[in-house]
Amino acid sequence: MKTAKPSPDTPAPHGHAHDRDHAHEAHDHRHGEGGANGVAGAHGAPGMSASGASLESALVMAEAYCRERGEKLTPIRRKVLELLLTSGRATKAYSLLDEMRQIHPGSAPPTVYRALDFLLSAGLVHRIESINAFAVCHDLTQCQHGILVVCQQCGNVTELHEPKLRQALVAQIEAAGYRLSGDGIELKGVCAQCQAIQAREETQESQAAQADNAAGQQAGQAGGAEGTQTAAKAAAQP
Repeated sequence: MKTAKPSPDTPAPHGHAHDRDHAHEAHDHRHGEGGANGVAGAHGAPGMSASGASLESALVMAEAYCRERGEKLTPIRRKVLELLLTSGRATKAYSLLDEMRQIHPGSAPPTVYRALDFLLSAGLVHRIESINAFAVCHDLTQCQHGILVVCQQCGNVTELHEPKLRQALVAQIEAAGYRLSGDGIELKGVCAQCQAIQAREETQESQAAQADNAAGQQAGQAGGAEGTQTAAKAAAQP
């Protein structure tokens, strides 16, 4: 994910992923078909997609972090985290399962969900509720939850760290008589690149409609002229 400024907020425990999510995951978001993860499209989240040495470094850091917590980043957990790091954006659980099956053909949904549950509880990943997907925290071992802005089309996630804004928002929510059920605050949106794609598609559609209208008018004019000529010939006959 993209990130802005550091935040003093402290992470809180996450909820669990469940098999019932499968029904929601059947719907892929627009521009998502091009990505291996089922959500990602052609453009990524700068600074978060990892590969090569940076990927291995992140995984080693995560393993050390888990050891400090008295926990273990098992091979399955490590692989799921690696897939999320490589993706660089929000990814659906069943897309992760598809990728896991390419590596471990016998992988079953509970395998991936248990790994995600562990990564969530360790604070290594976020669950993106609005698109029912998962994304790596902007800082693997020091993630402090800000406000997540989620592209509803490609799954790109930007994490905003504005403590005063968050505190003011939470205060307004509590003043209205509500209590947040989790640590995450999500805002739905459309990222700049998806907006550009939309604008390009709308322009192309508009141009195509204008071309169709022009062709229709020309055909109408040609038909009218032909009708006039036919009438004139008929009138000229004795």
